Amino acid sequence: MNNIFISRYRFYLVFLTVLLAFTSLGGRLVQLQYIDAQKYKEVALGVRQNFITTPARRGDVVDRKGNLLATTRSVVELGLDPHSVEEDDFDKLPSLAKLLELPEPAVAYAAKKRTRKDSQGELHFVRWVKLKDEVDEGTYRKIKKLNINGVYGNFKHSRLYPNQSLASHLLGYVNKEGKPCMGVEMFADYYLKGQDGWRESERDGRRREMPQYRSFEVVARDGLNVELSMDRIIQDIVEEELQIIASDFDPLSASIIVTDPRTGEVLALANYPDFDPNNYNKTELENQRNRILTDLYEPGSTFKIVPVAGAMNEGLVQPDDIIDCEDPVYRVGSRNRMLPSDHNPLGKISLKEVVKKSSNRGAARLGIKLGATRLYEYSRAFGFGEGTNLGLIGERNGILHNPKNWDGLTITRLPMGHAVAVTALQVHQSMSVIANRGVLMKPQIVRRVFDHEGKTVVSFDPQVKHRVVRSDVAKSISEMLVSVVSNEGTARQAKISGFEVAGKTGTTQKLIEGRYSNQHHVASFVGYFPASDPKILATIVVDEPKMKAGRLGYGGSVAAPSFKRIGKKIIASLGLKPREQEVTFIETAKYRNQPL
Repeated sequence: MNNIFISRYRFYLVFLTVLLAFTSLGGRLVQLQYIDAQKYKEVALGVRQNFITTPARRGDVVDRKGNLLATTRSVVELGLDPHSVEEDDFDKLPSLAKLLELPEPAVAYAAKKRTRKDSQGELHFVRWVKLKDEVDEGTYRKIKKLNINGVYGNFKHSRLYPNQSLASHLLGYVNKEGKPCMGVEMFADYYLKGQDGWRESERDGRRREMPQYRSFEVVARDGLNVELSMDRIIQDIVEEELQIIASDFDPLSASIIVTDPRTGEVLALANYPDFDPNNYNKTELENQRNRILTDLYEPGSTFKIVPVAGAMNEGLVQPDDIIDCEDPVYRVGSRNRMLPSDHNPLGKISLKEVVKKSSNRGAARLGIKLGATRLYEYSRAFGFGEGTNLGLIGERNGILHNPKNWDGLTITRLPMGHAVAVTALQVHQSMSVIANRGVLMKPQIVRRVFDHEGKTVVSFDPQVKHRVVRSDVAKSISEMLVSVVSNEGTARQAKISGFEVAGKTGTTQKLIEGRYSNQHHVASFVGYFPASDPKILATIVVDEPKMKAGRLGYGGSVAAPSFKRIGKKIIASLGLKPREQEVTFIETAKYRNQPL
């Protein structure tokens, strides 16, 4: 037996080293298990606990016939965990990049990005790098077949507009964060969005959920569906016409709105230029503006129905009364008021001719007869100076000054559509009063809200706002407006064979640097048919149409032909029957008093 001699110094050195190691280990265990136990318990639970939000599916938007306008699809937000990507997986990254339509270097860089520095310069592990925001399920299945460790996706919902730019200003869009922006998407968000669900469970080391440890779950409630008053066929017709206007006149912008005057339901609403809500972030913000609600202009002659209707409703004039459109001065008491001029001398003509020829002087005389207070009140009653409450964001009230703020010219200029700023929808709404027997209806874009079984949850019925003029006054003015759309009227190019059309043109000089310009105009036309029983009301507004040979872009030569083309296509779509040639408006007009 051999004796092993160890020096005392070496023995104590080894002993103290071992003792120090075990003491340090024991101290560390005390720190982990006792002193900092709660802290690390929370960290462990945070890693294991899995709180998952299950987003509700956003409801669909359809037109009045059930055609799909906006829907929700399931997509995958794809990314990877750089720490889980193995060396052998790097050979598969080119195939992944090809499926994702991404540059190979970008995918390779994401797989190698294992750490990052925060704003304080501290280093952190990177456990998730997003590769693509939206991947369709078919592509995701192909990616899964590559078997790349650490590459996984999270299912989510994405909004889809299958008709691209169709009715974009009416529908609006939902952005990448799931927030509705403008249009029906915002107006009906309360019904469309649904209620998100959630579940609480645990996950393993590979970040996979362990359903057996699921402790709590709330099921998501999908959003309801919304049916619009819009008719997709009519919307198509309107948008095709806007393209024709853009091609023929190269305007700054153009807008068209079509409604049923009896109910106020919007059948079509469109602007040029428009945008694709699927790619809203690739479109200039200016093109997303709903010009029908936001852009102000002086209405011009389309406003003349207000003084005419007001004067007739007050019993101040009758259709056959003679109006002096020759004398440029109207004497009121001891004060002379200078009247605006007409394009052509008209002399002394009947009220019917004032409307047919669109006399500025005639309208001014009627305004003076009414007086400032009544003219202002009728303007408000027709809907000017206040919003229509259509429900879409961005609508402006327009400008209609109180009589106390009028200058000496306002009483003679307001009746011809100057000294007032309006939206296209306000002009449209004012004409609906005449088409609807003197009653102003609230314009509406939603007909009903329904569930996934088609059952109606909320119904939006037509709403009467108030009566503006008597039904007999509306009937008389409607007859006058039919004469406007005749061979002798200013809107002869709006005539539709077999149908009596009533309407009014408007041509407004724009204010440029404080002066009315001879080169910059807004051309418009608003009309309806059949005049005796109106079913379609349409308004066309074209901002600065460019005519050949320097000609002026009048409403009768720019907007009226568009109304005719739209009208003929709508007639074919709805199957409206033309009247018999020998039947006149007076014989077919049947107005009933509509109770308020």
